[in-house]
Amino acid sequence: MVVKKHNEYGRIGGHVIAVDRIERVKAWRLSLPLVRPYHLSLGAIDAFDTILVEASDGRRTGFGEATYLTGYTDETIDDAWDKIEELSAAIAGKTLETARAQLGALLTDAPFTVTAFVTAFDMLEGNALLRVDEPARVPLLTLFQAEDESEIEREIAAALARGFTTLKIKVGFDLEADMQRVALIQRVNRKRCALRLDANQGYGRADAMRFVTSIDPDSIELFEQPCDKADWDSAVAVARVAQVPMMLDESIYGAADIERAAELRAARFVKLKLMKAGSVDTLARDLARIRTLGMEPVLGNGVAVDVSNWMEACVARGLVTNALESNGFLKPRRSILKSPLRFADGAIVLEPDWSPQLDMDAIGAQSQARMECRA
Repeated sequence: MVVKKHNEYGRIGGHVIAVDRIERVKAWRLSLPLVRPYHLSLGAIDAFDTILVEASDGRRTGFGEATYLTGYTDETIDDAWDKIEELSAAIAGKTLETARAQLGALLTDAPFTVTAFVTAFDMLEGNALLRVDEPARVPLLTLFQAEDESEIEREIAAALARGFTTLKIKVGFDLEADMQRVALIQRVNRKRCALRLDANQGYGRADAMRFVTSIDPDSIELFEQPCDKADWDSAVAVARVAQVPMMLDESIYGAADIERAAELRAARFVKLKLMKAGSVDTLARDLARIRTLGMEPVLGNGVAVDVSNWMEACVARGLVTNALESNGFLKPRRSILKSPLRFADGAIVLEPDWSPQLDMDAIGAQSQARMECRA
C-alpha cells in the first residue's frame, strides 16, 4: 500500500509504506568523542551526548537521533534517557498513529526527545521527503576556529580547498576580543568566503548593540542570536540598529515563534533544526512558512550526527538556498553508520543507492547505556 499527499509547501510528503504497529523499540545513550573540541559561548564540547532510537514493525526499521547541548535546550541527557525508557515502554505495541499522538502531546516540553522517536517513525514509514531518486549535492558551511593571522590564512585556504565558501565564526565570548578577531578574519579573508557569525546568546543587549553598530559588514552574511533566547525585546532592539542581517536560532522552536519573528521584524533570517521540529514534515512546512513571511530560512545542526544531518539535507532540497549548517556529522572521531554520510567538495552528497545503516560495533564501543522494549 502506498499513501502519498501533497503538502502546502509544494513537495510530496507523508507516508509511503503502511505500518501496522510498532513491534520493537531500541535506544542507545552514546558519548561520541570529537576530533577536536567545539568551542561555544556555552562552553567547550569534547564529545556529543547523543541518544539514538530505533523503531521496527518486525519487517523494517527506522531510526532517529537527538544530541543534547546544555544551554541550547532545556532538556538534559540524563532526564532525556529516563524519558526515552518510559516512552519506549509506552509505545511498544501501539499503532504509529497512536504513538505519534502520544508523543505529540510532549513536543513543547521535550522536543529533542520527541523528535528522536518521530523521525524514526518517518524513516520506518519511508516518508517521501527522505527519498532520494536522483543524486543531489547540498552545500555546507564549515566551522572556523583559527585565532592568529597565520592560522586564519591556513584555515581559510584549507576550507576553500575542501569546497567550502561559507565560514561559521563563533563569537559571544568577550566583546572587544570578538570584534578584533572578526576584523582580522575579514582582512585576511579578502572577500573569498561568506562569514556567518554566531554568538549563541553570549551577549547582553548593550554589547550586542555595540557589536552590530561597530562591525564592518564586509562579507558578513548574517549575525546569529546575540542575546538570550527568551529576550525578544533585545532581539528587536538589536535588529533595528544592526548594520548586518540578523538571524534567530535558539529563540525559534515552532510555527508560533516564526510568526512572532516576522511580526516583530526581529530578524531577516530564521534558522531551524530538525531536533526541534518533531518530524520531517513539520520541518519542511516551517521552512516554507519562513519564506512566505518574507524572511530567509536557514537549516542545520552542528551538534548532531549522521542520522539527523542526513534527514536535514534531504528536507533542504528545494527549500533552502544558502549553505546548510548540518555539519555535526563531520565532528565525531567515529561515525555510527557502516557507510558514513558522504561529504565531497563542500557538500553533503545524497545518492539514490545509499541509505543509513547502523554500525553496531561503533555504537557498542561508544555506548553508555542501551534498552529494548518489545510488544
